[in-house]
Amino acid sequence: MMFDTLNIKNHIVSVLVVTFMLVFSYGDIYAQELGNEEVKRLQRAIFTFNFAQQIAWPNAEDQETFKIGVLGPDRTILDLKALALKRKINNKPVEILRFQSVKAVKDIQLLYVNQKYNYSIDYILSKITGKNILLVSEDYNFNSSMINMVNVGDSFEYEINVDRIQKEGFVIAPTLRRAAITSSEKWKQLYRKTERTLQVVQEESKEQQSVIKHREQQIQNQNTQITDQLEQIGDQRQEIGKQNRRIESLFTESQLQQKKYEEKVLIEQELEKNIQEQVTYIQNQQIKIDSSNLEIEKQYEVLENQKSQIENQKLTLEKQSTELNKQKKINILLICLVALFLLVSFMVYRSYLAKKRFNKELQEKNLAIYEQSLELESKNKELEQFAYIASHDLQEPLNTISSFIGLISEDYGDSFDEVGKESLNFIQDASERMKRLINALLQYSRLGRRSDYEKVDVNEVFKELTSDLKTRIEETGASITAANLPVVLGSEIEIRLLLQNLVSNGIKFRAKTTVPEVHINCIKVTDLSEENRDYWKFSVTDNGIGIPKEHQDRIFAIFQRLHSRDEYQGTGIGLAHCKKIVESHGGKIWLNSEVGKGSTFYFTIPI
Repeated sequence: MMFDTLNIKNHIVSVLVVTFMLVFSYGDIYAQELGNEEVKRLQRAIFTFNFAQQIAWPNAEDQETFKIGVLGPDRTILDLKALALKRKINNKPVEILRFQSVKAVKDIQLLYVNQKYNYSIDYILSKITGKNILLVSEDYNFNSSMINMVNVGDSFEYEINVDRIQKEGFVIAPTLRRAAITSSEKWKQLYRKTERTLQVVQEESKEQQSVIKHREQQIQNQNTQITDQLEQIGDQRQEIGKQNRRIESLFTESQLQQKKYEEKVLIEQELEKNIQEQVTYIQNQQIKIDSSNLEIEKQYEVLENQKSQIENQKLTLEKQSTELNKQKKINILLICLVALFLLVSFMVYRSYLAKKRFNKELQEKNLAIYEQSLELESKNKELEQFAYIASHDLQEPLNTISSFIGLISEDYGDSFDEVGKESLNFIQDASERMKRLINALLQYSRLGRRSDYEKVDVNEVFKELTSDLKTRIEETGASITAANLPVVLGSEIEIRLLLQNLVSNGIKFRAKTTVPEVHINCIKVTDLSEENRDYWKFSVTDNGIGIPKEHQDRIFAIFQRLHSRDEYQGTGIGLAHCKKIVESHGGKIWLNSEVGKGSTFYFTIPI
């Protein structure tokens, strides 16, 4: 047994030695490949830094740090970050950034991209054009990037697209140009050389992998043999242990069996006695159970009778419940009808009270309107009397004054000196102006008294108006135009006076060097605040002197003037006439004006 165990141990040690030799040989190969890859990664980062060092950026002085971007999940970013801790570019610290998409690329000076991540070089160039970003690519086609590197053995070669770099405003160092590949043929040769080198390396790698697999298979076979032998040894050890435990148990049992036999006899006697007692107890219990069964049968018969009675009562209750439900539904329906009747009665009564209250309020308002109409009628009569006095009694003294001033001027005019003649002229002018004011006031009092409105074609009114103002239009060279004029319901004389005043003001109130332009337009509008009532909305636009905002509220008042009589002639009552005419027709008048740019007067007439 000891000899077999020693042989197994020696065999295990030999297998482990072979295994370690295989592992170390495979590790050397892998370490050699890993070392070459790390050298190339470091060279890639150094090449990128050298490119950045030998290119001049147009806005280099404006940047505090030099930023390099890496496109995609490339491990090159780790090498660039490690090198950025040791080197600067143009004496500026270097910051390395990663971008997962081309659209996210911004605020960097250099962008590195590898062809193995399948980014389109044309799409990248289209997105970074004009952003002062130098594109450094790896393993792309010749002359497709700005600076393009290719793997050659354990190092890199590169080519430069000079036209594209200079188009972006970069300046290339001569040393960078001299070391670059200048022809596509040489680029292709490098590709072929790289492909051949890669093919040789791949073939060597395949051979090494086949050797490693063979050695791994040998190790696995030896490990299987060692495992089988170890399992056999374990089984033998377990069998020996079982035999030893059996011997010990047999020795112990031979001593205990003698004692247990005596004890078993006593126990059997006790058990027999207990069994007899239990049989007697069971027989007594059986008698009690039989009597109980008889009682249970009697009670079961009683329960059956009660159950039949309960079923009958249940049927009766169901009939009563059905009748109660019907009665309950009828009661609910009656209650709903009564409630509905009461609600309708309440609403009718409430409507009656509201109607009664509204009728009372309407009567009060009608009474108030009637009293106001009587008051307005008396005021209109007073106004008519005032108009009569103004047209006869007030004008008579003025006519007398004018006549005597004319006589004095004819008979004694030569006797007066210049001051006297000038005073007579002032009196004559004042009396004439007073006469015009009285006539204007008389005309104002007569406006709005007509209620027999008729259909008025505003186009015809406009034609007559331009005919009446023909002389004034020709003198000033004015342009008077109109569009979309409707047929309205109103007083033709008053509407004509309204348009005449607005057009006359547009011609009169202008700068001396300005040729008057007046345009009349009309559209249909709906006033939502007055229950959707429809109106004709007129606009009269001129290019006059305009009205200051602070004076726009007072120009519609009677006899209000904004200019002296020496600047513009008139009584100051024209716009007051317009306001009274529009309001008597049930409309409104307002304006928009800007000093020096003209005014637009708006007024509405109900349809």
